[in-house]
Amino acid sequence: MKNGLIALLSATFVWVVYIVISTSLESNLFKEWDFLASIPWMRATLWDFYALILVLLLWVYYKESSIVLKGVWTVLFVGLGSIAVTAYVLLQIFRLKKGEGLHNVLLRK
Repeated sequence: MKNGLIALLSATFVWVVYIVISTSLESNLFKEWDFLASIPWMRATLWDFYALILVLLLWVYYKESSIVLKGVWTVLFVGLGSIAVTAYVLLQIFRLKKGEGLHNVLLRK
């Protein structure tokens, strides 16, 4: 199960990084912002995204004891979205010790 999750999340990470970089090379978000902000579904998607980030950050705040790490992950989640979230979960899985189950990823150590 652990190796399957690592493979799936690694593929997801690489895919999202590729999509973000290729889209950034094709289109400048800051030049397109006025147009994108005028699309109701774009606004809804952003509200949906940041609501999800809030929920995920609550989990990170529960798991992490360091205020510095909480701050770093907040900046990364807000700035990089699913790239940072996927990286965080992958790091949590890689930190599992032999014999620990996936429930250790969700719970505080």
